[in-house]
Amino acid sequence: MGGAPAPPRLLRALGIFAFLLFAWGILTGMGSKPPQIGGPASDFQAETLEGQSVRLSDYRGKVLLLTFWATWCEPCKKELPEIQAAYEKHKGEGFAVLGVNFGEKREEAEAFAKKMGLSFPSLFDRKINIAERYGVVSLPVSFFIDSDGIIRERVVGGLLTEEGISKTFQQIRKP
Repeated sequence: MGGAPAPPRLLRALGIFAFLLFAWGILTGMGSKPPQIGGPASDFQAETLEGQSVRLSDYRGKVLLLTFWATWCEPCKKELPEIQAAYEKHKGEGFAVLGVNFGEKREEAEAFAKKMGLSFPSLFDRKINIAERYGVVSLPVSFFIDSDGIIRERVVGGLLTEEGISKTFQQIRKP
């Protein structure tokens, strides 16, 4: 009445396919969830474009803007000067910025950062390990992290302005 049952060979093939798909997800990190707003920022260690080793946890005690960028990203080119201006304005008040270059050659990223006048540190993420950890699939993406290491806001798509960054910083920082 309900039709013929599926042949055992087909069921076995579907089962093997489902298992392999599940295993692939686990092995490639698809099983892990990126950090969420209200949750802890995932710590990592990387080199700045200048070759210094940095950990995200080095910024505990400060409000941190973690921003992902690339030289080919047009919205990044618009947003980075705004981030730089906010950094200059608030760096003496417990505000820090950490840029993460998305998968480019160190020389390209260094030249771009210099051309843009970026004085905040930017990390070299050639294999996009940090970006994957944070679930970054498009650029620019920025995370506001409070002084306790908790993600308070995620901003996607080149929407940051100096004024908006300043406002968010004032809301997040502890008196």
